[in-house]
Amino acid sequence: MSFLRKISTRRLFALGAAVVAVMGGATALALAATGGGPKPPPAALPVAVHDALTAPQVQGVTAHIQFTNHLISGSTLQGSDPILSGASGRLWASSDGKLRLELQASGKEGATSDSQILVVGKRFQVYDSGSNTVYRGELPQGHGSDAKDAGQQGGEQPPSLAEVKKGLAKLAEHANPSGASPSDVAGRPAYTVKITPKQDGSLLGGAELAWDATHGTPLRAAVYATGDSSPVLELKATDISYGAVDSSVFDVTAPPGAKVTDISPPAKNGSDGGNGSDQAQVTGLDAVQRQVSFQLSAPANLAGRSRQDVRAIESGNSGGALITYGQGLTGIAVLEQPLDAKHSGASATDNGQQLQLPGVQVNGSKGQELDTPLGTVIRFERDGVEYTIAGSLPPATILSAAQAL
Repeated sequence: MSFLRKISTRRLFALGAAVVAVMGGATALALAATGGGPKPPPAALPVAVHDALTAPQVQGVTAHIQFTNHLISGSTLQGSDPILSGASGRLWASSDGKLRLELQASGKEGATSDSQILVVGKRFQVYDSGSNTVYRGELPQGHGSDAKDAGQQGGEQPPSLAEVKKGLAKLAEHANPSGASPSDVAGRPAYTVKITPKQDGSLLGGAELAWDATHGTPLRAAVYATGDSSPVLELKATDISYGAVDSSVFDVTAPPGAKVTDISPPAKNGSDGGNGSDQAQVTGLDAVQRQVSFQLSAPANLAGRSRQDVRAIESGNSGGALITYGQGLTGIAVLEQPLDAKHSGASATDNGQQLQLPGVQVNGSKGQELDTPLGTVIRFERDGVEYTIAGSLPPATILSAAQAL
């Protein structure tokens, strides 16, 4: 399969909005419909999806893009940041597993800030001009050159129409996909599908995806909050062209004086026999309690949701725990880890200067609250332990969960 057709769907969408969220956001290449352009003929959703996955491989993509982010309110955001405030820029992608994404934002006083994402095979780097920092690391196993090579060698074959129908039927167990609506996206004939969750109660209203009807390349993605017809997140290109991209486009080096931070996960010690970390994962309340250096707070129920899972995680030089409550989009995640004194009370950004989060009291402990249209995060400290509670739920529900810990 083509890297641009399949692998880049996961990579562009994850890196656009949630490299974004290293980084975070987790999220997407979206192109705005310009109107007046060609539209493809009507097609059933399984047929449109199958045609996209079996379309001839394209050698490269070049596009002008516009990223919109309405997660953070203007009163909370200070300064200009391409990821937090939205930006315009360019994107290049090649069929051999390379991606470059540039974003430039303008602040309220006219100041500009740049972010740049580069992916070459398994390796990625993200440059933030605001902090003059380059973050480097590796994509999770299954992305990058390994997956690409498997496709080139014939190890990964396009799904049949029957397999596509089976996959959509499985999706329909948890969500409501619309049909494939013929549309005009950035002057290209495209199909658009909207997916809404079947489960009620969360702040996530749905997502929309469009792809080129001829080339099968992802063209549009957007995320919506419940009750809002305008997307909360949108990364769009105003135009797009196909063709080989010169390799020099991806020859990007860190600016002089930039701080370089390696965020690759630590190497495994091989105790699991090289089969990944699943076999060595410590789970269960008692087992995780023996692993961490502090007393876990993990009640059987939290904000009306029963405890589902307790897992040990790495937290600097000490162990932490991830505890989940409830299921699906209405679930709550609780992260507990030893407090790093160097970052005690820091704001919820990489450089500590971009977000001014409202304060919140949790049973006498000071904390911060990030309230967005798609979810809420509350962080507080108590007795040398840092607690982070998150969910796609209103602030009152997350605060109730925090107070019950």
